[in-house]
Amino acid sequence: MKFVIVTGLSGAGKSQVLKRLEDLDFFCVDNLPPNLIPKFAKICLKGKREKAAAAVDMRMGEMFKGVFKAIDKLKENEDIMLDILFLDASDEAIVKRFKETRRKHPLSKTGQVMEGILEERKFLAHIEDLATNKLDTTTFTLKKLGDALERIYADDDEDRILISITTFGYKRGIPIDADMVFDMRFLPNPFYIEELREFSGKDDKVRDYVLSFEQARLFINKILDMISLVSPHYLDQDKKQIVIAIGCTGGMHRSVVVAEEIYRVLKEKGERVTLDHRDIGLG
Repeated sequence: MKFVIVTGLSGAGKSQVLKRLEDLDFFCVDNLPPNLIPKFAKICLKGKREKAAAAVDMRMGEMFKGVFKAIDKLKENEDIMLDILFLDASDEAIVKRFKETRRKHPLSKTGQVMEGILEERKFLAHIEDLATNKLDTTTFTLKKLGDALERIYADDDEDRILISITTFGYKRGIPIDADMVFDMRFLPNPFYIEELREFSGKDDKVRDYVLSFEQARLFINKILDMISLVSPHYLDQDKKQIVIAIGCTGGMHRSVVVAEEIYRVLKEKGERVTLDHRDIGLG
């Protein structure tokens, strides 16, 4: 049985994730005390469930610490394939979500959301390290969240890692869930060429310009070599996904060209790979 523990920061989207997992045929429970998680998993096994998920977070206070013993027990059961999904988002996004819903952060003593976020990040650092998959929901719509979960959990191929490539602009920050970050700002910027400025790295004229530089082609090969080197070892550590973030100033030209090329090569090799341009078109 596939068993997913969904955790992460309050306000990062756990409730919406459970709803989407239910659509993917997972039997889900929310806010389950950690000491009951192994019992819930056994009940699901007896009921011949193939997929189950439980969400745990700081709403349960000190009881949350029991999640680590629960994880150890689940790992001892050979009939359970354990996955830990950690949800994160930028501080600004979480503050905005709490303000919109007028909810109080579970760890805030003064009522200030930021106080609770900082305390929660400290508390969740260890379980974040144990996560099999991480999602940064800062810019996610419900559709984008659903698509991300489907890419991870609707594919039955457990023996190959999912390589998720995302491009970004440094002026909007590095993606929180990135495992590896590559900076394309050493390449000449098409933004300063008038006839290229309004196009993106998905357009042939921008692509041809960026790839005309030898250092761009060499660096793409280096990134591919790095992915090839580390991917098997991520699987050895029970990590099912690796997030490759490729950035430039605005996330529209150089990073997009490089990411598109890497995606093309990996796809031709038959790898499990996805591509998302976070900041394209935002200016």
